[in-house]
Amino acid sequence: VQLQAFGGGLVQPGGSLRLSCAASGSGFSIDAMGWYRQAPGKQRELVARITSGGRTNYADSVKGRFTISRDNAKNTVYLQMNSLKPEDTAVYYCNTDIVRAIYRENYWGQGTLVTVSS
Repeated sequence: VQLQAFGGGLVQPGGSLRLSCAASGSGFSIDAMGWYRQAPGKQRELVARITSGGRTNYADSVKGRFTISRDNAKNTVYLQMNSLKPEDTAVYYCNTDIVRAIYRENYWGQGTLVTVSS
């Protein structure tokens, strides 16, 4: 399973970015998908997560500003980030649970840097 994340970059406070992450490979089905972030000197934290059935949960710090969605046909998860703040600056990682036969596995993408600065 490979996860490829796209969409990071530099944006001014109040701006928007959309991250995407596509899972590739075969022989498995995708369960939950999510985004985590890690700011310099801080631990990695959950940003948002979405189940295969579409249920979502968000970190309190991003509720109302970020929206997670997924396209099951494309094995892709998205994170629409609006009203970005400097404290959103971090490396954003996608994460997915997959089911392969009777086993559940967890994978991380390579990370994409989001910098919010004027």
